[in-house]
Amino acid sequence: MKTAIVTGASSGIGRAVAEELLAHGWTVGLIARRAERLEEIAAAHAGAVPLPCDVTAPEAVEAAFAEFDTTAGRLDLLFNNAGIFVPPALPDEIESSDWDASVAVNLTGMFLCARAAFGRMRRQDPQGGRIVNNGSISAQAPRPGALCYTTTKHAITGLTKGLALDGRAHGIACGQIDIGNARTELIDDLVQREVAAGREAPPVMEVAHVARAVRHMAELPPEANVLFQTVMATTMPFVGRG
Repeated sequence: MKTAIVTGASSGIGRAVAEELLAHGWTVGLIARRAERLEEIAAAHAGAVPLPCDVTAPEAVEAAFAEFDTTAGRLDLLFNNAGIFVPPALPDEIESSDWDASVAVNLTGMFLCARAAFGRMRRQDPQGGRIVNNGSISAQAPRPGALCYTTTKHAITGLTKGLALDGRAHGIACGQIDIGNARTELIDDLVQREVAAGREAPPVMEVAHVARAVRHMAELPPEANVLFQTVMATTMPFVGRG
């Protein structure tokens, strides 16, 4: 039995990845704040374990991972995905509360979950496991008006490299998936804003492609790791000269 915890599992990329793993026989702990959404997923999928949790709260994270320990017995994978995107703004117009919220969820929350997973993977028998961080294409290049999100996602690249390095001696692999414009509620909002502003809607891809990419990373044998992977809508203007 393969076991995983997925954060931000109530919607979007997190839900798609959780359902992909569940469909292929994984036992999956579902972490998000919206308990009713998690219960909805669990009702439709055997092997789903709802773990309502605020990833910014250290005690809540530890309690959620401990509950999964009781149910599953070990942890093979963490898909570290929970994140927020605050309202777009120029740097001098960003509310300090939006900055604080971005750092709390997108960076501190991912650290807390990685810490909880790493400790379990290091101490379990057999030792080891895999952590996959959702970096976003914003970990490589910014989108206008998105300083908070871009900064936190660049920091995730450092988190990924540090976990990969420190995990070597303990059989813990860490990789990062950078996603560009998967169709989720977040991207639908972006499309609506762009169209409302008289600009062309950005290209998108179905979120199922991301879910399959994460499962590929997750199901690699212990001696192999995808350190960085970029999955994006083919025609999005990510590379090239403007």
